[in-house]
Formats: sequence, structure tokens, C-alpha cells
Amino acid sequence: MYEGIGYKVVLISVVLRKGVDEVEQILKNKITLLSGHSGVGKSSFINVVLPDMALKTQDVSGWSGKGLHTTTFAEMFDIPGGGQVIDTPGLREFGLTGIEKNELSHYFPEMKNLIQECRFNNCLHVEEPGCAVKLAVEQGKIAPDRYVSYLNILGSIGDKKW
Repeated sequence: MYEGIGYKVVLISVVLRKGVDEVEQILKNKITLLSGHSGVGKSSFINVVLPDMALKTQDVSGWSGKGLHTTTFAEMFDIPGGGQVIDTPGLREFGLTGIEKNELSHYFPEMKNLIQECRFNNCLHVEEPGCAVKLAVEQGKIAPDRYVSYLNILGSIGDKKW
């Protein structure tokens, strides 16, 4: 789904060391922040790339199936050959600031190219007639999961004051 809209996707397993070399090459000579839920393997990945770091990790909870918070603060490490990687604590919630509802579709590459084709220039792509984005979802040109994500984010904008 993400490759189809222009994102590079690398499947990775630190246990099998699958994809690790490819990701190392992507990180080379860049500053990269690893972000995600607890237990997805951010620190485990760094331990494979930088084995001398021996960052503390924990297994995912057998009881809840969720990751356990192990990393407690962000820390940056130098990558041999150039670049840095930042390990961060796991996220519980993700929020956006500074984005208005009518701007959100501009941040979805697969929608951005269609918004000029909507009948109304203030289309939020929800219930408006003549919406090119909704038509693209119906035609399978936009992944339904991405559209649902868009709707969920759209519904959350303005709900919280960060």
C-alpha cells in the first residue's frame, strides 16, 4: 500500500537479520530518529547495528501482547561509516499540531494530486458530491485503509489542544 504512493518499504527482522543491511545503507550519512510503539524493535535494531551499545530490551508482554516501555529517554548514537541514529521511548499516542482540516489531504500523496479535481475547492473528502478522492477510493486507486486513516485523523483535528 505504501510503495504504491511512493514510500520506500523495507521488511526487516532483527532476529533473522533480514533487511538490516539495506536499512543500514539507507541510514548512512543521515540523522535518523526511530519512532514507534513500544515493543516494535527500535532498540533491538540498534543493538544489531551497534552491538557494543547493548541497549536494554524486553520481550513483548505475553499477557497483553503489547510492548513494555524499556527506553526512557531519547539518545543519539553514531553509526560507523557516517550518520547518527536516535533511539526514542515508545509512543502511546500520536497527535498533529498546526494542521487545519482543509489542509490534511495535502499530506496524503495519493490524495494531493486529486484535490484539484473535486467539485468544491473546500472539499474535505467526506460527504461532498463530486469528490475526486472518494471516487478514487471507490475505484481502488486509493487504499481503503489509507482513506480510513485520513478520516480518523480528520476527526481528531481540533479535538485536543496540545
